[in-house]
Amino acid sequence: MRDDVSAESSTEFPDRMSLMEVRLQAQEDEITLLKSSLADALRKLRLHDQQIPLLKQQLIAGKRFVKGISLSLEDALPESIQFTDETPIKLRREEEDAFEEEMGKDQTWSSLVEETIQPTTVRTLQQQQSKGSEDSQGSCPQTPTSSSPAPPKELASSPHGGPLSSIREEENMLCVDLQKWNQALAGCLNSLLLVLQMFLDLFIFSYGYRGRDCRANLYLLPSGEAVYFIACVVVLYHIRNQTQRHYQKHTDCVRVASGQTAGVDKDGKPLQPFVHIWDSKTLVTLQQIGLGTFERGVGALAFSSSDNGTFLCVIDDSNEHMISVWDWNKNIKHTEVKSTNEAVLGVDFSPTDTNNIISCGKSHVYFWTLSAGTLTKKQGIFGKYKKPKFVLCFVFSLTGDVLTGDSEGNILTWGKSAADTKTLGKGAKETFQIMKQTRAHEGSVFTMCILQGGAILSGGGKDRKIIRWSADLAPERECEIPEKFGAVRTIADVDGEELLVGTTRNAILRGTFSDGFVAIVQGHVDEMWGLATHPTQNIFITCGNDRQVCVWNAGDHKLDWCATLEESGLCADFSPNGAVVSVGLSTGRWVVLDLQTKEVVSDLTDGNEQLSVMRYSPDGSFLAVGSHDNFIYIYNVTEGGRRYTRFGKCTGHSSFITHLDWSKDGKYIMSNSGDYEILYWDVASGCKLLRNRFESKDREWASYTCVLGFHVMGVWLEGSDGTDINALCRSHSERMVAVADDFCKVHLFQYPCPKPKAPSYKYEGHGSHVTNVRFTHNDSHLLSMGGKDTCILQWRVKGAGTGDHSKEHLASSSSKIHLLLHSKIKRKKIINYEKPQKLWWS
Repeated sequence: MRDDVSAESSTEFPDRMSLMEVRLQAQEDEITLLKSSLADALRKLRLHDQQIPLLKQQLIAGKRFVKGISLSLEDALPESIQFTDETPIKLRREEEDAFEEEMGKDQTWSSLVEETIQPTTVRTLQQQQSKGSEDSQGSCPQTPTSSSPAPPKELASSPHGGPLSSIREEENMLCVDLQKWNQALAGCLNSLLLVLQMFLDLFIFSYGYRGRDCRANLYLLPSGEAVYFIACVVVLYHIRNQTQRHYQKHTDCVRVASGQTAGVDKDGKPLQPFVHIWDSKTLVTLQQIGLGTFERGVGALAFSSSDNGTFLCVIDDSNEHMISVWDWNKNIKHTEVKSTNEAVLGVDFSPTDTNNIISCGKSHVYFWTLSAGTLTKKQGIFGKYKKPKFVLCFVFSLTGDVLTGDSEGNILTWGKSAADTKTLGKGAKETFQIMKQTRAHEGSVFTMCILQGGAILSGGGKDRKIIRWSADLAPERECEIPEKFGAVRTIADVDGEELLVGTTRNAILRGTFSDGFVAIVQGHVDEMWGLATHPTQNIFITCGNDRQVCVWNAGDHKLDWCATLEESGLCADFSPNGAVVSVGLSTGRWVVLDLQTKEVVSDLTDGNEQLSVMRYSPDGSFLAVGSHDNFIYIYNVTEGGRRYTRFGKCTGHSSFITHLDWSKDGKYIMSNSGDYEILYWDVASGCKLLRNRFESKDREWASYTCVLGFHVMGVWLEGSDGTDINALCRSHSERMVAVADDFCKVHLFQYPCPKPKAPSYKYEGHGSHVTNVRFTHNDSHLLSMGGKDTCILQWRVKGAGTGDHSKEHLASSSSKIHLLLHSKIKRKKIINYEKPQKLWWS
């Protein structure tokens, strides 16, 4: 029977190779298609650019004049795409035909402009123009160059106030509307160029590890990479090179190996869990199994060992904890049976026999036998030994015995005993019983590991010890990991001496018994909210409910230092000089830390409710503190950010403060509150509330983190309830805005983004609500922070220029071209400005 199985496997090998070749060819075809799409989009861009002079000539030669609109076309284009009247126009014939067909025979570009304005307004303007002077009929008045043109001389000199007054009223109304349109559609042409040139690359680094509530999630590959997971990402971390690769096909939090929990989409619809089998070298997905089979999530899984991993055993998180065995190459489920109603914590195949499977969990150890496509189980008998509350882990010794670690701190050796026919009768069967009990740790035995020579490693919970045992369970060596890293959660052997240790405080340690252990991966252990980036360096700070304030180096991808607070940290901001950072706490208290000395240089309290936002003015002379008591406290800042005195208090919000930003001149503040209110404040005049919001319409803001505002209206999806977006951040170049939503997603929009249903890119990776986003000082990277997943992701911004914070690329004064593009071009087949295609390249 073994020979038949081997023969069958050998015949299936070419089929699998053929399948892999087909998948590889499909991926190559997809890449070719993407390159072709990019080339086609760039060609169409050039085609559109060549049409600009023609449109100018048609507009100049037209006989209609629409008052109140500027015809400045060059202003709508980036500096890199400027044209003159002598620019040659070379159109492909098929593009000309398609263009003329879309335009219609009797339709001109002037008529397109008219269609963008209310017909009554256009007719009124034309009538007033025709009444102004008969001499000017049939001629084309010179187009003013300003964005708000003056009326023709004939009308301006009219002695009658009625018609002129009527025209000016229409003109004023139109100009006001056009100002809104200008802001709403500013950079409409640039939007395509921006989206083609700038997007987030797949994130290049993830900070953190999930050890607080998971087990058996740290392994070492032959390539020298440690494999673990955080949020929806499986991380392959090269220990010596300190680089990462990522497997990102999961849609919700990864539990064990590459199984995932069930989740929900943005509409609340359930997402079914399944298992990914993928190649650790190429990160190519080889198979996906169990879609529609598993309930709630994948709790435990294991590959068979004796047949090179042909079979996969999976236990889901349903009430019955269904156990199933799969031939994953063929995506065939061989059997599925109910396991137990109690929690299941681990499962594995016998290393010598695929037909034998062990599972453990709450107060049980099950020994499974696979025979004729059916799984049968026998429960381990504790007998005279105390039954532990949990059997947390198990390993197979080189002699074939099963060793379990439990919540009582014991290692139990299990063996098979012959049937007791004298006591149980003629039909008695063999049983699995405890052969030996070894006291190992104070508290639980969280993990066990077998070394190549047969030695055994065990990791304790309460005592934080790692103990090396001989094959017959005699203690040989032990060490204790530092208290700040928590208890031992899992152990991975590197070379027999060096070890990797995952801890309950979300750290991965590397070291030996003789030299001790140091952290190579660290992270927060509770929900995070506070995030800020340094104004001039690749440094950022995070804080959360674990009372930890962490300063990270985004260039070296490491933790610089960490401090423990007395309370939860919920918000933070760097001073403009970069010397200090202020952190708002959950009790109304806030502290200022010196980045060099790590000492608290100031400690103040405002109210007795949690603080939600800290924000320095652009020059660093003021600090605004937003609180859940509905007030914004303003402080004078002196001595380089080390001394603070109360300046005033902004009173007027009827709900807690959520976000705020300073104007570029440092005199005004824009703020949002929990009842979706937008208020403006004149800080320089004594924290005065500006009742007339029209005064703030053209004000420039030093930062833009308010989730409510005209410039970011387009980031809100239809049907949003107001809490779906947790944070947003405008880039320093003012070209894009990143959004953190409540559905585990990061979005990237063009800035400004006032248009509803604005196009954007959507990025996945987090397994919980995304609480905050920030760009680094030069916009080269974006940082996003998950809440419950305690994960920080660092994304590369493709096409981002370093240090270029100019705004010359944004068009802000050409009303007509924006109206043209908005009203008609989005319906053309030439280029779709409404929904640009997503193009990927490196």
